[in-house]
Amino acid sequence: MVVRSAAAPDPAAVKELRAQGVATVHEAQGRRGLLDPRIAPRQEGAAIAGRAVTVLSHPGDNLMIHAAVEQCEPGDVLVVTTTSDSTDGMFGELLAVSLAARGVLGLVTGAGVRDTAELRRMGFPVWSRAVSAQGTVKASPGSVNVPIVVAGAHVAPGDVIVADDDGVVVVAREEAAEVAAAGAARLRSEEEKRARFAAGELGLDMYGLRAELERLGVTYVDAAPGS
Repeated sequence: MVVRSAAAPDPAAVKELRAQGVATVHEAQGRRGLLDPRIAPRQEGAAIAGRAVTVLSHPGDNLMIHAAVEQCEPGDVLVVTTTSDSTDGMFGELLAVSLAARGVLGLVTGAGVRDTAELRRMGFPVWSRAVSAQGTVKASPGSVNVPIVVAGAHVAPGDVIVADDDGVVVVAREEAAEVAAAGAARLRSEEEKRARFAAGELGLDMYGLRAELERLGVTYVDAAPGS
């Protein structure tokens, strides 16, 4: 089935999450929501965040990706998974042109992509499990805008997808504003710590780790002269 869904996160939270980046967002929401690191960026320097439009597809078949294009709006991120393991190149330049025309920011897929040089040339970012020239068919039914699991992470339609050079993280739509606030606080804390590190302070002292070393039984010994 194709679900026509208007579920969307708070735009201000999406903007903030994009600026924070995957690593900060992942930490800010309790180290949850990170996709398996096999889902890798196929370009450098791209950073996006947007509403998830989800696709559940038969492996080796991109029919439902074509069906999903119609449901996409500017600022969306298309997220594709398959009903069983697949590395086939289900997505390439022509689909990217179609999505870009609708203002879609990028694609995340647990399967494969192709035409990566052309995708980089046109500036359409993708994060995928594989790069493969293996072609696909358009013959099997699936679903659009239903909850899916991709690379070990649950993604519901309307959730926030944040993707950059560090990978991909999903933030539940209902938690987007809360996570964005937690991420902002984390960045402020990191700025303070950065200044302290730059001034020469050790992490052992900043984080109180000497007591932890002692608790774990780690001891200091002086090496013999000449050792």
